[in-house]
Amino acid sequence: MNQPKYIISGGGTGGHIFPAVAIADALKQEHPETSILFIGAKGKMEMEKIPKLGYNIKGLWISGIQRKIDLSNLLFPIKLFFSLIKAVFIIIKFKPNAVIGTGGFASAPTLKAAQWLGYPTLIQEQNSYAGVTNKWLSAKAKSICVAYPNMETYFPKQKLKFTGNPIRKSLLKNTLNSSQAKQNLQLEQKLTLFIIGGSLGSKRINELIDSHLNWLLSKDLQLIWQTGKMYYQTYQSKHSKSVKVKQFIEDMNLVYSAADIIISRAGAGTVSELATVGKPVLFIPSPNVAENHQYKNAKSVCRQNAAVMIEEQNLEAEFQDLMSQLITDQNLKLKLARNFKNLAKPEATQHIVDEIKRIQKPLRQ
Repeated sequence: MNQPKYIISGGGTGGHIFPAVAIADALKQEHPETSILFIGAKGKMEMEKIPKLGYNIKGLWISGIQRKIDLSNLLFPIKLFFSLIKAVFIIIKFKPNAVIGTGGFASAPTLKAAQWLGYPTLIQEQNSYAGVTNKWLSAKAKSICVAYPNMETYFPKQKLKFTGNPIRKSLLKNTLNSSQAKQNLQLEQKLTLFIIGGSLGSKRINELIDSHLNWLLSKDLQLIWQTGKMYYQTYQSKHSKSVKVKQFIEDMNLVYSAADIIISRAGAGTVSELATVGKPVLFIPSPNVAENHQYKNAKSVCRQNAAVMIEEQNLEAEFQDLMSQLITDQNLKLKLARNFKNLAKPEATQHIVDEIKRIQKPLRQ
């Protein structure tokens, strides 16, 4: 039998790259002889990250449309045209059994080219709100794997598969308890707040924690504060026995296990990870993302009484009151953690792989 072959396109941010790699790893685990080719956007982080993980990648000359008036938008139709043509040639040469898109600039031309050529395509939509590109691609897609209910608002209902978002295996196998994790991190055995704003960090969340640091410490909390690469120099002087200031978290399992309360952005991948972790979470969604999708992700979880949320514009008015509740109200914490854990989809990656195999072109004998 010929080896299975797949093209996966996803990138621009870790939120698109991680699901793509998780799917690739699962396909290779099922059939080690599987051949996988990634297609990304030139100059974006996937062009560096994917080869380091052992996969081949081809780059397209493509970028998004700027929301503000920008002369670079005039190049977009030209970039899209040339990317579509290049994607056609890549697909014809590679002859995949299926083409999978996890979002990002390169997904649109890659999946559209595959659809023109008659190859089955699968969309993996991570967010609770579908963007223009995936809605455009959905008409010809064979299957659309989603992580949130009620997505028939955006996609043909008969194509939807409620799979959840792929989760890294290490989180699913985590066996550390809170006490062990705190000991390993040289923390005391007391209430621990973990603040995470993404790998680059969040300017607004960092400012919030800095301005409320003394107040938080007065509540007998200890903090693990991930500032992100861009802001570490600004806040590293705040590091102390009770405030562990970190640029980047190498072992997320360890920190998630130690945390009793988490403050986080609401990117789709992060939300799915936090559901698996099952801790009380305060979401502060970024307002600086396409179509305000982080707010919609967080709102979907909050509607199910599985987390709480404050919008950036309301932080000064609401933060202390809501944090006081999370610190002191044990029943609230237990309810949020239990409800969030119930939303987890630990088998998401396998369900997506099963769906890929269902729609793919038959393997040649």
